[in-house]
Amino acid sequence: MSVGRRWMLLASVILVAHAAPVRAQDARIRAQRDTLERIRREREELEKRALDLQTSVHDLNEEVTNLDRRADATARIVKTLESQLVAITAEVDDASAKVTHTETELAAKKTSLHRRLADIYKRGALYSTEAMLSARSFGELVARYKYLHLLALRDRSLVNRVEQLRDQVTRDHDRLVTLQNVLVENRGDKQREEERLRALEREQQSSLARTKQQAKQTEDRLAKLKKTEAQLTGAIASLEAERRKAESARPATARAASTIKTSDYGKLDWPVDGSLLYTFGKAQTASNTTIRWNGVGIKAPANTGVRSVAAGKVVSVGQLGTYGLTVIVDHGGGDYSIYGSLSRSDVKQAQTVAKGQVIGGVGISDPDYPPHLHFEIRHGGGDGRTPAVDPAVWLRDQR
Repeated sequence: MSVGRRWMLLASVILVAHAAPVRAQDARIRAQRDTLERIRREREELEKRALDLQTSVHDLNEEVTNLDRRADATARIVKTLESQLVAITAEVDDASAKVTHTETELAAKKTSLHRRLADIYKRGALYSTEAMLSARSFGELVARYKYLHLLALRDRSLVNRVEQLRDQVTRDHDRLVTLQNVLVENRGDKQREEERLRALEREQQSSLARTKQQAKQTEDRLAKLKKTEAQLTGAIASLEAERRKAESARPATARAASTIKTSDYGKLDWPVDGSLLYTFGKAQTASNTTIRWNGVGIKAPANTGVRSVAAGKVVSVGQLGTYGLTVIVDHGGGDYSIYGSLSRSDVKQAQTVAKGQVIGGVGISDPDYPPHLHFEIRHGGGDGRTPAVDPAVWLRDQR
């Protein structure tokens, strides 16, 4: 293999060996950027969902879960940026080392090339011809020709290598500048994402405290509600005991029957017109807590007149725990209707009321709900018990 061929092959190997790691490094950085974009898209979807939750009724657990997932996504972004920062820093160091190595080699090659040009200049333009013509034999002439030919190939390779190194230095400088810019951008992104993560962590702490506070408030509210229901149940049990005692002293023919008949099932007029805020039975609150209602909540404007669903006698008017101002009407036969969350009472205890008579006005007893009427029906079974029944099934469909 000729000297010129060997020089050219060596230069090609050097260029290929330099380009392969660069391509691998670029591919690694691109893969990291793709990962960042994927996580950021995931976080954007979570942020959109968080905005939707702010404008809709939802389970608080879903809000907490969304916040946790956003914090997790941001933490993964910070971790990926950290890995990318390490990789880019290594690339910058490697590129700087390559630039230094290439510049050193270029300086050495330029020195050799300058020295060679100086030698050629000193010997003159006819040096090669003189060297050929001064040969003492044909064999020496061939040997000198071969030597001069190899020398020319070496000079040409040296010039080509200087040009290659010069181009390589330019490329390495450009790559180094690009990597340094990416490094600065990466550090800025990492700083912003870390600040975002700290903000989300603060929001998590605030959310946890808020959730605990709401859980405590819900627990207190449930305890008060249970206490109110126990008071109401006890009051009705006492009233029923008195009623049965009074009736036992009278002949069976003189005992009053209930004004709420079996035929009234599904036909009673609504005590106030409006939509249901809550229904009879168990329900889930926004904090994922189970609450049980012994009646229904009927939404209506404040001070709207509340009507008795059947004729009866007012047996109680007064404040009753979470139900606020409450009126209880005895319909006879162990049947009672309860009207809570009133703003006023238009009747007095022991007063007889007719069906449809206004007994009070809609008010607010629970700050978590708008103005509404809390309405219950306690249906006697003839055995002294007066369990709460779903009042909605006793009311007519058309309101």
